[in-house]
Amino acid sequence: MEDAVITLSLPRLALAFVPVFIALLILWRWSFGIGNALYALGRMLVQLMAIGYVLAWIFGADNGLLIALVLAIMMTASAWIAVGSVPGRRLQLLADSWIAIVTGGGLTLALITQLVLSVDPWYVPRYVVPLAGMAFANSMTAVSLAAERLFSELEHGVELAQARIKAYQAAMIPVINAMFAVGLVSLPGMMTGQILSGVSPLVAARYQIMVMCLIFAAAGISTAVFLALVMRRLAKER
Repeated sequence: MEDAVITLSLPRLALAFVPVFIALLILWRWSFGIGNALYALGRMLVQLMAIGYVLAWIFGADNGLLIALVLAIMMTASAWIAVGSVPGRRLQLLADSWIAIVTGGGLTLALITQLVLSVDPWYVPRYVVPLAGMAFANSMTAVSLAAERLFSELEHGVELAQARIKAYQAAMIPVINAMFAVGLVSLPGMMTGQILSGVSPLVAARYQIMVMCLIFAAAGISTAVFLALVMRRLAKER
């Protein structure tokens, strides 16, 4: 068996859209409407093609300042999106969200890249950027779920301490479910990508364990920091 990655030409890639068109036809025939699905497909194509070029440029630049800027943009965007679940308090909670994601996602990312992988120099893009995306994305999702659940519980008259517990539990459900399912229900993207590129499944499994630790810790710590900051803010308001 050859270890080289199979080159995916554009004509072959186009074949992947055949079942997509079948699914769109079903949506149309069943009168569900295909406008939203077409928009999603279009955005997916544009975004992935664009990020491919951007990442190729970033990886080729080999510049620590550029990588630091990319990480700062990722953290800030994550913080802004995270508090979108509570639009009425978005600006008020933005700083709390940013601090939480930087603390949970940033510190966990630093430990993984600098101590576990010993990346040298620290900014090697092919390691730092993908792992940062995983850390910040999962921190963002957890903070978003925690914010929505916390204020939902408070609106229903639940006490602060109890609302915090419920919010934390809700925020961690996706990560915990992913840990239950990994290896049984799903092969995660990073592990699948490594296997497809010819890496030994045993090595890919070690990397995936590292990634799951990164995701769990980033989400858990970010959520805890966010809830602590918000609880302090709410206690002052009351």
